[in-house]
Amino acid sequence: MEMLCTLRSATEAQREALLKAPERLEPFLDDEEDFGDTQGTKFLELDIGETWHGLQYLLTETAWEGTAPLDFLVRGGQDVGDIPSDEGTARIFTPDQVKKLSEALQKLSLDTLRQRFDTGTLQQLEIYPGTWDEPPDDEDPLEELLSYFAELRKFVSQVARRGHSMLVHIG
Repeated sequence: MEMLCTLRSATEAQREALLKAPERLEPFLDDEEDFGDTQGTKFLELDIGETWHGLQYLLTETAWEGTAPLDFLVRGGQDVGDIPSDEGTARIFTPDQVKKLSEALQKLSLDTLRQRFDTGTLQQLEIYPGTWDEPPDDEDPLEELLSYFAELRKFVSQVARRGHSMLVHIG
């Protein structure tokens, strides 16, 4: 089973509604309902696919640990619940946490991330998807991660500017 990561903005009303009714998480992620949003605010969404764990390593130099706010892909926030259909989980971060994350991401340079990248270490730590030492011929795993990092930094900045919460779903 693939483990994919999606990030999605949520208004404060949506965040509160999800925490009160976690069984509605799946329809919320599937965009079947925007419950709790009385202002018709369009959500922002970013799919980082299988790169989430590699990004976690580049951001924290750990597989499952790290220091807040940069460990947000695998830790932190408030647990919203499990999604039975995809065996995934979701956590949500407050607007203040998103703002701090945005500031931390802006401070990270691409050179720092390049220096942290090492296929041997990624393999040794079993960083998902586990094919770092044998990427497809047409793919440069570092460049893919850096591209997703740029998208991630932009996305989190946009969510922070809106003053919204952010949901992280891995499943």
